[in-house]
Amino acid sequence: MFEPGQSVGVAVSGGADSACLLHALLELAPKWDLHLSVLHLNHQLRGEESRQDAEFVRDLAARLGLPFLIREADVAASPDNLEQAARLARLAFFNEVLAAGAVARVALGHTRSDQAETVLFRFLRGSGTAGLAGIRPVTSQGIVRPLIEIERSQVAQFLRERGLGWREDSSNASLQFARNRIRRQLLPQLASAWNPAIVQTLAHTADWALAEEAWWEAEIDRLATEHFTESPGAVCVRVDALVALPLAAGRRLVRRAMERVKSNLRGVDFGHIAAVLELASAGAGSGRVQAPGLDICRSFEWLRFSRLDTNHLPDGGYRLAAAIPGIVPVPGASLAFSLELIEKAETSEGSNSVYNDRVGCLDWQRLSGSLELRNWRPGDQYQPSGSTGKEKVKTLFQRARIPLWERRLWPVLTDGPSIVWVRLFGPAAEFAAGAGSSLILKIREVTAPGK
Repeated sequence: MFEPGQSVGVAVSGGADSACLLHALLELAPKWDLHLSVLHLNHQLRGEESRQDAEFVRDLAARLGLPFLIREADVAASPDNLEQAARLARLAFFNEVLAAGAVARVALGHTRSDQAETVLFRFLRGSGTAGLAGIRPVTSQGIVRPLIEIERSQVAQFLRERGLGWREDSSNASLQFARNRIRRQLLPQLASAWNPAIVQTLAHTADWALAEEAWWEAEIDRLATEHFTESPGAVCVRVDALVALPLAAGRRLVRRAMERVKSNLRGVDFGHIAAVLELASAGAGSGRVQAPGLDICRSFEWLRFSRLDTNHLPDGGYRLAAAIPGIVPVPGASLAFSLELIEKAETSEGSNSVYNDRVGCLDWQRLSGSLELRNWRPGDQYQPSGSTGKEKVKTLFQRARIPLWERRLWPVLTDGPSIVWVRLFGPAAEFAAGAGSSLILKIREVTAPGK
């Protein structure tokens, strides 16, 4: 949890657990040359009582000669439930001081009793083993929990033996909160009627699940590297690769894709994961599943995970003047198109175009010169070079199995009302460079500048 010489912010609410943590670390600090400071978040939920908690912690830090940092948060104004809003406010505060480099670790006072309550709470809500791993003793962000193997009764004993004071949070007595009902009603009942060592049993469950999660983390990292195709705000996975995995791995890979896009899994439950796997297992076609904050779309062989707020182009698309010579970036994508004039064709593009082609050639003398690059629109049609007649671009998409989400930004080059070139499908027959062309407009796909 600690390295010698580190600065450690100790999160102190004023309650027994955090008071015990602070005094225990103060005794141990010389062993590792730790430099302690005290962190306190005032949730402003209990009026004068909250203010007195803050003063208690401020005075405690002063008596111990430790730096003190306080923040205030209007938790009651959050749309989340109070427990969730308070937790998120605390995490935001801790991540802030960690990111600023003010401390290298933030120590929290969670105990084995908290761990047992968390495991039971998550089990009752239908969590998988990731949730049953409970409270992590150490996180990659730098949060540590030194008391995670200590029960709440031992905390009280530690404080009493040393004559140390603490504050009682009156809200801990309220059965309005689910965690209080678990702590004051359900766990005592289970201990009395079923298992006197229920706290230890649940904590062991968390230890077991945490070890399995550590293995799965490495395995899903490997599978994500192998199977994810990522773009800004989205992750794509081939359905055949997903359904070929063992069910346990497939579920976790779906969770990882959701987390990669959304940055968290709040509101995502078993039913959402199952619906995505069912969509992937369908024989063919397209479909859509939505989870909180997420849109999962299938098109042909691909599943695309994206945020709900990133699936629409502003103003319905883009239209960009195509300067020649010049490079035209495609908005919202990592590609661009280089346009240049050359004396004669170095390549002939036509019906042999394939999806990975990067070059198209137009006869400059057949163009007006007022070219625009825009996104594909429903109803677009043209006659590709080598084709016997006009075709809808949508039909070409279907034939080439272009996923639905790629079509939104699909580049089309126009000369006035005429489509003269379409990415992948090449030049229009009427404007394609041929053997007699002397001045050629060369269109080449490149990586957008700065990408």
